[in-house]
Amino acid sequence: MTKSKKIFLTLFVIFMLIMLWIGYDISRRTTFPGSKGNLKERISTDTETEKKQ
Repeated sequence: MTKSKKIFLTLFVIFMLIMLWIGYDISRRTTFPGSKGNLKERISTDTETEKKQ
């Protein structure tokens, strides 16, 4: 393997590890929208503009 291929492979592995780490971090901080259930604010028939009037 030539020196340039080794450098490319090393940079590719580092890049992929960073991308996997970012994806894991984002997925830990967010929740799936369907798992929240029905909140009172979502199922209420009144909207914010109707309440103000």
